[in-house]
Amino acid sequence: MLRVENLLQNYGGLTVLRDVSFNIEAGERVGLIGPNGAGKTTLFNILSGLLRHVSGRIYFLDQEVTRLPAHKRAFLGMARSFQISALFPSLSLLDNVRLAIQGNRASRFQMFRTINSYKSILEQAETLLGSVHLWERRHDPIQTLPHGKQRQLEILLALASKPKLLLMDEPNAGLTRGETMDLSNAIRSLVGDTTVFFCAHDMNLVFSLAHRVIVLHIGQIIAQGTPLEIRANPKVEEIYLGTGNEDTRTY
Repeated sequence: MLRVENLLQNYGGLTVLRDVSFNIEAGERVGLIGPNGAGKTTLFNILSGLLRHVSGRIYFLDQEVTRLPAHKRAFLGMARSFQISALFPSLSLLDNVRLAIQGNRASRFQMFRTINSYKSILEQAETLLGSVHLWERRHDPIQTLPHGKQRQLEILLALASKPKLLLMDEPNAGLTRGETMDLSNAIRSLVGDTTVFFCAHDMNLVFSLAHRVIVLHIGQIIAQGTPLEIRANPKVEEIYLGTGNEDTRTY
């Protein structure tokens, strides 16, 4: 699904990513962990086409996308959610979802036809909002939703285009433990067989969602493996996970 080869990124004289290489197979949920400044968001910005890098290659579905802009990667089937919510707060839930659905269709260029005339879009919006129990609130402005529900909705919008690969940058940013548990359950139910690559500070979220975990340290990958293998890795334990109660471990 995704192949990354020897990524290098510098900011001035500072090397942020160095020789980063990995593969993600179709249907996998892969978590990326690392402390602040490890280069996680930079890597996600490069993968989604928002940031140019110095060198290295990116392949998506065996097609090189290294120099493709973000919107062309989106049309190939790559979706992205952000650490900071990227919603239209004054618009209703329904309008947000319908815009997300229409944005990946050819009909997005038909400016003189009302969105209400697209029955299939309304039906898909009803299905998506119903999946997170928000159809009854479809006419409410986004800004009236609790933050946890807004995070769920953002992932829902990313999935509205039926992507082949979903990139999620800190999906539980700003959430309480209870909201994080709700989000984790929502992600499992929503993504289905969609391939997912996500980063998070919350170890419980990462280990509960990921089939495989990649560890990034000072811009380099130092370990890859299953959650059990990463838990047992002495170097990861020493650098990242600490020695406290694993139920409270974040980094």
